Amino acid sequence: MSALLEITDLRVSYPTPDGGGTEVVHGVSLAVETGRKVALVGESGSGKSVTARAVLQLDPDAQLEGSIRLAGRELVGASPRTVRGIRGSGAGLVFQDPLTSLNPVKRIGWQIMQPLLIRGVSRRVARQRGIDLLGRLGVADAAARFDDYPHEFSGGMRQRVVIAIAIIAEPELLIADEPTTALDVRVQAQVMELLHEVADERGIGVLLITHDLGVVAGFADEVVVMRHGEIVERGGVDALYAAPQHPYTRGLLAAIPRLDSDPGVRLRSVAEFEAGESGRPTEGAPA
Repeated sequence: MSALLEITDLRVSYPTPDGGGTEVVHGVSLAVETGRKVALVGESGSGKSVTARAVLQLDPDAQLEGSIRLAGRELVGASPRTVRGIRGSGAGLVFQDPLTSLNPVKRIGWQIMQPLLIRGVSRRVARQRGIDLLGRLGVADAAARFDDYPHEFSGGMRQRVVIAIAIIAEPELLIADEPTTALDVRVQAQVMELLHEVADERGIGVLLITHDLGVVAGFADEVVVMRHGEIVERGGVDALYAAPQHPYTRGLLAAIPRLDSDPGVRLRSVAEFEAGESGRPTEGAPA
């Protein structure tokens, strides 16, 4: 396996009104190898999405320090043209809310074709590739639905459209930022299975951003736990779930309701674990 994405000592800051800056990501280092799935987990505000968006430099106000290398290409300090060139073909991004990430006044086929059209692929070829991809992603009657608008799709189907946009240019890396947010449990399972199949079929690396440790258990090879802009623990998914070392990780796992839990026992908060209080056992992956 070769290193596909290498993030080293990444620091991300945003300017403040007084002319200074606030650092929100503090020296993060992680790697995603070709064909591997890495989950970056933590509660809202921990810096997960900021780290992921820094790879594609989607926040123009963000000030980056450190190193981000994708397939050997340094992106921190790279020209805007170089960064635009890796979007879509180097790395594809699945946004967390398909309804707001899709243009409501553009047909979904037009949106799916864009990564190919801007690379010089003919409209006829791009359309056929888009229809074929939608069909493989489980959209029934893909040719007819190619010219529908986003509001004509269910939440799960819209997420399939977003995945199609992310992978149609055959990227080396897929970044999935909370891809199951606002979806019901059944659709969540379908979307995660679809991402698993896409990653295995194409042999690409995946960086999954999520706060849902239940989703991670059946998907990732490695888990990286983030807290207040820093990485506090990392490890293989089985080992980390069986014996988490950091109080924050133990708290996250213990806060997940389980089918075999006593309904009369109160779930412990993450703060209680970080304060050193004991909680209920967390052996094994969440149910």
